[in-house]
Amino acid sequence: MPVGLLGKKLGMTRIFSPEGEAVSVTVIEAGPCVVVQRKTQERDGYEAVQIGYGERSRARTNQPETGHFERHGLSPKKHLKEWRLVEGEDYEERQELNVAIFSEGQIVDVIGTSKGRGFAGVIKRYGFKGGPAQHGSKVHRSPMSGGSTDAARVFPGKRGPGHMGAKQVTVRGLDVVKVDPERNLLVVRGSVPGANGGLVAVRPSKKTVKGKG
Repeated sequence: MPVGLLGKKLGMTRIFSPEGEAVSVTVIEAGPCVVVQRKTQERDGYEAVQIGYGERSRARTNQPETGHFERHGLSPKKHLKEWRLVEGEDYEERQELNVAIFSEGQIVDVIGTSKGRGFAGVIKRYGFKGGPAQHGSKVHRSPMSGGSTDAARVFPGKRGPGHMGAKQVTVRGLDVVKVDPERNLLVVRGSVPGANGGLVAVRPSKKTVKGKG
């Protein structure tokens, strides 16, 4: 997968196309990122780059991480991510990557952490149908039976109440509507996972045309 960027979700808004169509978009502050480490087939067994995003004070960085950054001649970074390299790609350590690696009309994937919803029941969590709502019914939003009684256990994967959200989610095939290198802004069509201010990773998609892979 081609190298992407780390960034921050700023929020959603809408823009108007030349035809007057209102388009819902998400604004992402993508980068700037820096190549912290270049991994090679000879030394590490695979080709990849480790990129860093956001500054972090030395007081909040432990000794192993401080040594890692100093060894590569960089100040501590808040977030690190590794991208595998595809054939033909090559980067150098301390090389800066910014939003200019993307272009308008390009298809991208966005990876983020979905909003945490806490402990949720099956109606909210999975969209189960509720029970009878009339007077006298004692079952309204409960998940009813726990399953087979002969097994004397609950089978793995059974849907029930539990923690909802706060998971890594990848939204694929989003159109890049606008690229603003001066402010490091990337505007993509549609929504991306996570709350405003949350960390996201943006990478070029394997798709070249919307709806085709």
